Amino acid sequence: MPNVLEASIDIAAAPEQVWGVVSDLQRIREFSPNTLRMQPLGRTVRTGTWTVNLNKAEGYVYPSTSRIVRFEPNHALAFRMNENGTVWSYTLEPTADGGTKLIQRRDVPKGKLPGWLQFTVDKVFGGEAAFEGGLVAGMNETLGRIKETLER
Repeated sequence: MPNVLEASIDIAAAPEQVWGVVSDLQRIREFSPNTLRMQPLGRTVRTGTWTVNLNKAEGYVYPSTSRIVRFEPNHALAFRMNENGTVWSYTLEPTADGGTKLIQRRDVPKGKLPGWLQFTVDKVFGGEAAFEGGLVAGMNETLGRIKETLER
């Protein structure tokens, strides 16, 4: 399993505008085909904030929790999934034309998924290639929807 999955897109909007969408975690359900809800716990989102999430994959709906591990306004947001240790992130890079390159990544910091998840990927989701292909497709769909929203 690769340690990093990544997708990116150029958006004709300033980083501050992109950040306004990406950092509003309750809006992720508008963009992600796999996230039904992401609810931050507490009044403000910052490094250390916990979230309670509801996700879907291949007809399954399941809860998860995460913790914000990086929160740099107008630049980067990352959260670690508590159940499996993966880190999902958005990085914003200004482009020469005043727009933003938005990068979404999934990192596996320990180099492999926990055994229970690897078993699930193999037996339920059709193996690594199919599972990871679905994740990358979801990332591209998410980024495309964010772009469409901001360029409207």
